[in-house]
Amino acid sequence: MSDPAIGRRALLRGAGGIAALAALPSLAACGTGTSRASSGGGKAGGKSVVVRDSGGTYGEALQKAVYTPFTRETGIGVQVVNLQGTQMLAQIKQGRPQFDLINNSMMDHLKFVAQDALEELDTERIKSLKSARIPDNQITGHAVGNSFYGQCMAYRTDAFDGRKPQSWADFWDTKGFKGSRSMCNPDADLPELEFALLADGVPMDKLYPLDLDRAFKVLTRLRSDIKKFWDSGPLPGVLLSRQEVTMSTVWDGRIADLQKQGVPVARQLNGMRRQFQGYGIAKGAAHVDAAYRLMDYALQPEVQARLAKTFPSNPSSPVAYQKLTKEERNALAGAPQYYDKGFDADINWWIKNEATVTKRWLEWARG
Repeated sequence: MSDPAIGRRALLRGAGGIAALAALPSLAACGTGTSRASSGGGKAGGKSVVVRDSGGTYGEALQKAVYTPFTRETGIGVQVVNLQGTQMLAQIKQGRPQFDLINNSMMDHLKFVAQDALEELDTERIKSLKSARIPDNQITGHAVGNSFYGQCMAYRTDAFDGRKPQSWADFWDTKGFKGSRSMCNPDADLPELEFALLADGVPMDKLYPLDLDRAFKVLTRLRSDIKKFWDSGPLPGVLLSRQEVTMSTVWDGRIADLQKQGVPVARQLNGMRRQFQGYGIAKGAAHVDAAYRLMDYALQPEVQARLAKTFPSNPSSPVAYQKLTKEERNALAGAPQYYDKGFDADINWWIKNEATVTKRWLEWARG
């Protein structure tokens, strides 16, 4: 399964951050990547839109649930490119973006705004915002959230004599819940400092600004029990399957895959960290009208629900969950009964502090 979060990780990592982008105008404007025309039944009639997504299984799901039906309904052809952030920014800065709509993390959209790389949105042109009841905090001047991925705990159900870990404090309790652990490397995602603070008793609504000294002190208590820091989505599942660890942090969408493979694992959503994906329009896009139409279509509750049936993404629209069966809804971390168990990553805090935290994390991990 491709990672819905891949855009955030591949875009701007660690110490490179915003500062590295200043050199982008010198990059070639003909960014590489794959592209494919929509296979929808409607005739495009010369009308088209180019969208950037992360490809892989997620991209295939978008093609099936969103792009092909959109073309069939509107006659607008959809092409897809899989570009890295530096490639996109180079094209935008030279005034020749070869894409229109960007499906990426809201954190990276905010970084693009700092580079004047996104069009300011006219939300009146996105009619589905009201019908989908997109949360206000996922609507900015330049991007709209379409889904989120959650980072949570996975554990082997056969490891603790029937006991189930209930919190991050249990993740840190290697005496009560024996076995090795795995946590993510910054190459995979934001360092998991919030989980350390939750394990130490900090309430979810008091996490930010993160207390770095306290967080790293708590991480150090677990350091000798961390067998490996995972740097790719599949690795936690591999470690759990091989019984090399009994608990790991994980992207929530991976759990269903493991269970289908017969691995005795379950998730714990208490203290889950949410990061939202969203749509923005590239500055200087050639097909702005078509980009608005595709965004408007993709945000419709019915379409978000259809995508959720195809890929374990969590719709940003609360209405979308009402259009799923109980079984389908309960499988998603965004279901109403789970939502209050987690928290939204404070992307403004992370943008300001990611480089500092990553540098400190790398020094800490080396011991």
